Parts: sequence; C-alpha cells; structure tokens
Amino acid sequence: MLEILIPQIVSGLVVGSLYVLIAIGLSIIFGLLGIVNFAHGSFFTLGAYFALTLYQLFGWPAVILSPIFVGIVGMVVERTLIQKLYDKEPLISLIVTFALALLIEASVRLIYGGIGQPFSPPPFLSGFLIWGPILIAQYRLAMLAATTVLLLLLWLFLEKTPFGRILRAGSRDPEMVGLLGINLPRVLTWVFGLGCAISGIAGVMAAPLWVVTPSMATNAIMPAFVVVAIGGLGSFAGAVIAGLMVGVVIALTIQFYPSASGAVMYVFMAVMLILRPRGLLGERWERFE
Repeated sequence: MLEILIPQIVSGLVVGSLYVLIAIGLSIIFGLLGIVNFAHGSFFTLGAYFALTLYQLFGWPAVILSPIFVGIVGMVVERTLIQKLYDKEPLISLIVTFALALLIEASVRLIYGGIGQPFSPPPFLSGFLIWGPILIAQYRLAMLAATTVLLLLLWLFLEKTPFGRILRAGSRDPEMVGLLGINLPRVLTWVFGLGCAISGIAGVMAAPLWVVTPSMATNAIMPAFVVVAIGGLGSFAGAVIAGLMVGVVIALTIQFYPSASGAVMYVFMAVMLILRPRGLLGERWERFE
C-alpha cells in the first residue's frame, strides 16, 4: 500500500506547490490592487512558453530568465490596461481581465500553434529515486525542494524587507501609504509584475510535468482561486497549507476514484468554507467588507 500512497502524496505535494505559487501571486495582486485578475493563469502559460523558447535557443541555463520576462510583460499590462481599472466596479475588472486572458491565449496560439509541445526536465534530473518498491521521479523531488526555498525567500521578502512592509501596509490602507510620500502607482506596477513573475515561475516548473499548450492556463487559474478561498484572503501560510492540501486530495482521488478528480477540489472548498467562511487562516480586511 505504501508503494502506492507515497508516490501519489509526493505527486500531490508537487502539484500543490504549483497551486501555492499561483495562488500567492493572485492573492498579492488582489490584496494590494483590489483587482480580480482572471488573466493570472495566462501569465503561467507565458512562463511555460518563454521557458520553452529560451531552452530551444540557448539551453537550460537561459530558462531562469523566463519569469523575469513574464514580470516585465505584467508590468507593461498594468501600466497600459490594469491601471485604468482601479476606480471601476469589480465586475469591470473581471470582464477586462477575462478578455485579456482570451487575448493572450489567442496570441500564443498564433505564434506557437495550437498543438501541445513536450518539454523535458534537465538531464541531471531525468532519472528516478528508488526506495525499495517506491519509485519517485527526481524532477518532482527537486521541484518540491525548489518551491520550498522559493516560498521561504518570498516570505522573508514580504516580512523582513522595507518593500515587503510597504506591500503589506498598502494592502490594508493604500491611501495612508500614499500620504507617507511613497509613489503608490509605481509600487502597484511592481506588485503586479511580482505577482505575474511568481505565476511565471510556476509555469516554468510545470512545463516538464504538463504538455505545454495554449490552454494550460485553465488547469492553473481555477485551482488558484480555490486555494485562495480555502486558505483565506491575505494569509501566506493559509495559501501554502491550502495548496498542498488541495494537491494531495486531488492526487489521492485520481488514484482511488478517478471519475471524481475533476470535482473533488470544489467539494473540498465548499466543505472548508462551510466550516470556516473566512478560510483556514483568513483575516478580516475592512477594505473588502
């Protein structure tokens, strides 16, 4: 039984870690900008395609530049489009970002075509770790370790740096941040770029696990919203816990009840929100209530 459970749990933690990265980027953008960014999954797709292109042109070392390019695209989008939505009704931002998601997907199809493209992991991580009857892909373990390091660095950035403190203060009271002499529009641009770059990192990591297709955003954005809802708005730890839980629940459902794997995370979310309407570690944010 262990030879079945352990690989599935590891697989669930790996997928869950991707959900965590996407959800944290989504939560950062919503917390400070107040924008429901339905196009967030499209930046995940861009991360995968930029990584594929850089790999084909320059090899694996260049792939590290992919999230940076995604962040730059995000900053351009914020400056040209999102910035105009801050004083509008939330429904307008939802419609506009949904249209943006369709535009990005159509552009990707136009440039790369609609056929999925495989993307192999680095050669030194292409093997398996064998532990008795248990077989686990080395890339999955390396990805889990890399995600842990990234989350730790992101937490340190948000909690221990002056810019991180500005982000946390701005998410609660952006007017006060502006009164303190901080250039809030510039901060908002950097925040949107940071959230998109984090989603791009998830796209790079997911590329060797999933077939790189223009529609792969669909497999990322809905779980991210579920993770944010379960973890609680504004909670870094809540997003981490919820993402890993969702990943493991889906992986185990795929193993033991495959027909329910598509719906299990929504059932899980419904149950959790009935028990804790604010999410696992959600806080009360006056600006949204």
